[in-house]
Amino acid sequence: MPALLFGSISTLADTSELQRQAFNQAFAEHGLDWTWSREDYRELLTSNGGERRIAEQARSTGQTVDAAAVHASKSALFQKSLVDNGIEPRPGVAETVRAAREQGVSVALVTTTSPENVAALLTGLGDALGVADFDLVVTSSQVSTPKPDGAVYAFALEQLGEQAEHCVAIEDNVGGVASAVAAGVDCVAFPNENTAGHDFARAHHVVDRIDLSELSPLL
Repeated sequence: MPALLFGSISTLADTSELQRQAFNQAFAEHGLDWTWSREDYRELLTSNGGERRIAEQARSTGQTVDAAAVHASKSALFQKSLVDNGIEPRPGVAETVRAAREQGVSVALVTTTSPENVAALLTGLGDALGVADFDLVVTSSQVSTPKPDGAVYAFALEQLGEQAEHCVAIEDNVGGVASAVAAGVDCVAFPNENTAGHDFARAHHVVDRIDLSELSPLL
């Protein structure tokens, strides 16, 4: 059975701006005079890891900062915004997930974000998408190395009992694409509003909506 592997929460719903806003709120809560503009954030998203980005910002400004604590605040703010405000699936996602499962294609969410972020996302999506729509959900709790390492995809393939050549990944950032490619999985780039314009040369191709009929040749 082939499998469709969604590689991040922002491939399901575009949460990128909510993430940026949560970072800036967390900075203020911790007394930091930092503000990441959209231009700043777009550049930061060329690599993975929110806590690492905070630590690098502290180093670049010569400040001593508890990056883990700031990131924990950011995560709590982000999760609250997902639950309180509600979100919508990105174009074609909900339809593709349901069509895939009807056609016998496994569907997984393969991310190295926290289980709490995933739970908040699925709560925010309400009836549009839920955990029951996925054959497998992988989070940071199940792998020791984050993307761009390919371990999370290798783990997902093992859990699904699938071969890489029978699967296609959907990723919204270059680190995610690198992770899929490292595991031998063809990857389609589905940029979010803050990664549009990044270099997705390693992806099979780039799309602005998800359509199972366009993905089927890769499965």
